[in-house]
Amino acid sequence: MSASLPILGCFLLGLMLARFGLVPDLLLEHDPTLPALWLLMALVGLSLGADRRLMEILRSLKPRVLLLPLGTTVGTFAGCALVSLFLVYSLADCLAVGAGFAYYSLSSVFITQYRGEELGTVALLANIFRELFTLVFTPALVRLMGAPAPIMCGGASTMDTTLPGITRAAGTLWTFPSIVSAMVLDFSVPFWVTLFCSL
Repeated sequence: MSASLPILGCFLLGLMLARFGLVPDLLLEHDPTLPALWLLMALVGLSLGADRRLMEILRSLKPRVLLLPLGTTVGTFAGCALVSLFLVYSLADCLAVGAGFAYYSLSSVFITQYRGEELGTVALLANIFRELFTLVFTPALVRLMGAPAPIMCGGASTMDTTLPGITRAAGTLWTFPSIVSAMVLDFSVPFWVTLFCSL
């Protein structure tokens, strides 16, 4: 948990700076998040490239790595079906929101187009919170439930924003399974979201 505090602290600092208008106009006019993400990915690549066990890890990947995105999909949909019993939204709406798998920028746009701004906003917030939860609690998830837990929790975010934390907490052995899982989920988001929105 102590490793997650700086991440949470940076997020809260950003919120406070923006809330009180202390952010330079240059940063608001030219969104720096995408270049920052590119830098993050470059650093992850450097870390992997420097690992002398890289080829050994690649050779050890087996088809069973696809169980991670499969388990993530089944678990997410089961959870969405359960919470739909207590919400005003229909089962299809809840499944559409869950099918974002933390890919909030894409799923919220799809859902807004199909089901309106209210559900689109719910999808945006739900998937942002999923990513934030993974960012903050990855060390605890690894310690309590094992390395696959943050990968399944992070969904499609485990090949970019949550990947450094997962690699640090679970080890480089789980880096490629995280990326493979996120890529499969990433490609499935448009299919699942449009399917559930059309029901």
